Amino acid sequence: MSELEYPADLRYTSDHEWVRVQGDGVVRVGITSYAQDALGDVVYVSLPAVGDTVSSGDACGEVESTKSVSDLYAPLEGEVTAVNDQLDSTPELVNSDSYGEGWMFEMRVADESALDDLLDVEGYREHVS
Repeated sequence: MSELEYPADLRYTSDHEWVRVQGDGVVRVGITSYAQDALGDVVYVSLPAVGDTVSSGDACGEVESTKSVSDLYAPLEGEVTAVNDQLDSTPELVNSDSYGEGWMFEMRVADESALDDLLDVEGYREHVS
């Protein structure tokens, strides 16, 4: 089995989401390679709506696979500014490119210092091992 990737420039949640700072208070959110691997083949993704206000830890969508349905959680408090519409027609991008084309949504965070509360790559590796 190949080792799962966890890019060092991202922050992570204990719910297996990654957060990439885009700049200007905006972050991009997706699920980690660990999560997509555990889910199996992703067949459907339900995302929050642009303009939704979410709080850290709130369920804001779902990822459905051939094995199960998992909630997608907001990693931080803020407003959803974009969603990845490609996942409507090609949800398998979550499996093939979870850190790239398989991203889920972008949000403007209410408090950028909250990013410091998320796990760094070493903390996330410990969490999943």
